[in-house]
Amino acid sequence: MEPIASFQVDHRTLRPGLYLSRQDGSVITFDLRFKQPNTGDLLTNAEMHSVEHIIATLLRNSPRKEAVVYFGPMGCQTGFYFLFDGSQLSLAQAVQLVKDVFAAGAVWQGEMPGKSEAECGNYRNLSVELAREQCGYYAALIQDWTQEQLRY
Repeated sequence: MEPIASFQVDHRTLRPGLYLSRQDGSVITFDLRFKQPNTGDLLTNAEMHSVEHIIATLLRNSPRKEAVVYFGPMGCQTGFYFLFDGSQLSLAQAVQLVKDVFAAGAVWQGEMPGKSEAECGNYRNLSVELAREQCGYYAALIQDWTQEQLRY
C-alpha cells in the first residue's frame, strides 16, 4: 500500500501553523496545526470538541459558506483539517477566512452552538471558555500568515 501523504510529513520538525495539506480536484485541505507533534502536548478532547463547534459554526455562517466542505479535528489531537472548494475560494482568500473565523472565535460571546443532548452525542464536554482560549492562541499564531507560508 502507498503511504498516506500526511504520514510523509516529518512530524518531528513540524511546527504549529497553517499548511496546505493536499488538493484533490477542486477540494483543498488545510492543516491547522495547533500543537508541536510528538511532544506529548496535545489538545484535550474538550478543547478539540469546543473549537470544532465554534469554528464549524462560524465557517458555515460566513460569507464564504458555499465554499466550505468540512472542518474537524485531527485524530492525533494536534490540530484540525479545513476542506474547501478551491474553485470558489483562492488560497489567499482561504487563509484570510481562517484568520477571520479564529479571531471571531477568540471573542465568541454567545452560547456554545449545538450544546444539547439532541444536537450532539458528547455535548457535556463543550466549553465556550476553552474554545475562546484555543481560538485566541491560534488567531495570534497565524495573524500574519500568508499564502506563501502554506508549505510544510
